[in-house]
Amino acid sequence: MPLTPDERKLLQQQCRHHINGFHSPSPAEQFRALADWCEAHQVEHDNYGSGELIEHFEQKIAGLLGKPAAVFMPSGVMAQLIAAQIWAEQAGLPRIGLHPTSHLALHEEQAHAALLRLHAVPVGDRLRPMTAADLADVKQALACLLVELPIREAGGQLPAWDELMALQALARQRQLPLHMDGARLWESRAYYGKSYADIAAGFDSVYVSTYKGLGGIAGAVLAGDAGFVAQARLWQRRLGGTLVHQSPMIASAAMQLDARLALMDALYQRTCSLAQGLAGLPGLRVNPATPHTNMLHLYFDAEPEVLQDRRDAIAKDSGIWLVNRMRPTDVPGWSYTELYVGDRLLEIDNATLIPLFAQLAQG
Repeated sequence: MPLTPDERKLLQQQCRHHINGFHSPSPAEQFRALADWCEAHQVEHDNYGSGELIEHFEQKIAGLLGKPAAVFMPSGVMAQLIAAQIWAEQAGLPRIGLHPTSHLALHEEQAHAALLRLHAVPVGDRLRPMTAADLADVKQALACLLVELPIREAGGQLPAWDELMALQALARQRQLPLHMDGARLWESRAYYGKSYADIAAGFDSVYVSTYKGLGGIAGAVLAGDAGFVAQARLWQRRLGGTLVHQSPMIASAAMQLDARLALMDALYQRTCSLAQGLAGLPGLRVNPATPHTNMLHLYFDAEPEVLQDRRDAIAKDSGIWLVNRMRPTDVPGWSYTELYVGDRLLEIDNATLIPLFAQLAQG
């Protein structure tokens, strides 16, 4: 008999291993670590976006991205809407281009249209990264083009470096500003083998998350040239994003930044190793077959409810929680789940995991 939601939550909590994501401290553990770090570094609260902590953090992120300036914001939604608004205002054109699976299109209740009256033009195919050919097919004038690196909804895919350069070249030819949705840019360097600044070089503005990958409480950074960031600060104030104290969000990211970035190569290698081990298992497909980041999607030839029951049975027997939410696909009878590889998976080898995934896929 299927577990109730409460029973399933309890089972998940009782498992000794979870393979998805990073180890998550409790609020009390996180706050104690944050207090110790702040005391050791003599951190003082920022005041409406001013102060040594926030200014140093903004400068550090700007340096990593190779941009002259950056501004911390409480959310990525705010950061990207502000970027789109600045470029639309500069062009005198309320029309932006974005990937069909952009966060703006799927997860923000159409805020770009409802709040800013911006029309969004889908560019490219939802199953793969945007290319120069996709942009060439767009006949409408655009104020800017939002490019997501990597594309979460397609299993963390990245364009090949040559494809990215071709897209940037066409945008320059059209005098079209490029904005990077870099919510998971931190996870992309290992695949390209280039610095964050090199990856961001062809973009006029860049958004990065301070909690995805970095493990901060919340927040985002928006980077660009000095004039762009000055306008971003103005819009941040207009939208109520200049909070009196942002130090908890900033400190929680700053204290983990270097260690998390240093871990990304190992996480990517572990993801590739897992994907290789899963290749060929009946009833299971990996997308992309060769991972581009420490993220991938697993597709199963079974309904979500069936897979959830199998996962629960495996968890009871092994003490290992394999996957989280299972979702139906466009192909009837198939399901998929997202796997984000953090430090948890570094503790478990393929010899332990592959038989469990075979059991999950085949029943």
